[in-house]
Amino acid sequence: MFDALDRRYMRKALALAEKHAGQASPNPSVGCILVRDGKILGQGWHEYEGRDHAEVRALKAASGMARGATAYVTLEPCSHTGRTPPCADLLIRERVRRVVVARVDPNPLVSGRGVEKLRCAGIRVDVGLMQERAGEVIESFACRITTGLPLVVSKAGMSLDGKIGTGKRRGRRISSPEGMEFGQRLRLRADAVLLGVGTVLSDNPRLTYRGPEIKSRPLLRVILDSDLRTPPHARIFQSAGNSPVLIFCRKGIETARRKKLEAGGGEVIPVSAAGRVLDLEAVLEELAKRDVLELLVEGGSRVHWSFISRRMVDCFYFLVAPVVLGGEDAIPSVGGKGYASAASAPKFKIRKSFNAGPDLVLQGYPCYSRSIISPWQPQ
Repeated sequence: MFDALDRRYMRKALALAEKHAGQASPNPSVGCILVRDGKILGQGWHEYEGRDHAEVRALKAASGMARGATAYVTLEPCSHTGRTPPCADLLIRERVRRVVVARVDPNPLVSGRGVEKLRCAGIRVDVGLMQERAGEVIESFACRITTGLPLVVSKAGMSLDGKIGTGKRRGRRISSPEGMEFGQRLRLRADAVLLGVGTVLSDNPRLTYRGPEIKSRPLLRVILDSDLRTPPHARIFQSAGNSPVLIFCRKGIETARRKKLEAGGGEVIPVSAAGRVLDLEAVLEELAKRDVLELLVEGGSRVHWSFISRRMVDCFYFLVAPVVLGGEDAIPSVGGKGYASAASAPKFKIRKSFNAGPDLVLQGYPCYSRSIISPWQPQ
């Protein structure tokens, strides 16, 4: 069904989608290439603020010359009217000859309907070329559209013996500059980044995106702080700007603390809690209301345990630096109560491993992951 040229042009379409991953949120990132007689007539990708979908931009670039062309699209053309008219209708109107689709849209409003509409119009549609790679691009969108909650991606920079800190104020940084740069790439893709109040008190981070590429949607910064211990003068508020700061606390906290944090630029959101342990599902539901597709959890130790122990992590990046810290006071990457036995602990599969400078990056998926590209999913 697919030949070398098909793979060549789909790789180009996927490169467009990957380059702009996260920039279309809360819509999926999509790439499209229009080709006729071995010549690229137009190409496009979706950016949320630009409104036009990838197919629309590619057809506009083709300037009315798309008749008889083949469209290579990383995601099934939409068949419903949202902020824009259906892309399937536009492809039909422009009389393309063939549409090659990497992956069917997981959105129940679309799934299969765009392909069916094109075929009913007499257009040849071939589906499934490089669908796993296409799934990587829309991983967070697929999770949000099918489960109603954001994809939860955790990240921890650690030593070879699994420590994220010495327990002392000096010498906190473990990851290499390249590892830190990889962390910024994760922030580029994410809609929100989360940590616990313990990290705010010990590290006083700004928690901003500082990568070289432009992030079109502001990064939402989230603090789990059951007792509202976050200092009103913390650095995270000094860089608020267009990047909101949400502070989740338990219900019943005194109003005076809340007013101080809100005066400093934070938004305090009380949620239910068991003792001082916040209801993480309520946190995710609130973030979903704010169109968060992907939540990046950066810790610390107790926060990672909270998400793992409640089976709420979909993907975990372990950044392992070639150093051993040791020490009884050193902080483990995942703290908390821990599991009683290895048999009761969740199992992970490593989907990818690669280097970020001297650091080793392991992309692991737990057995309960909701991700469409989890190695636990039936292929």
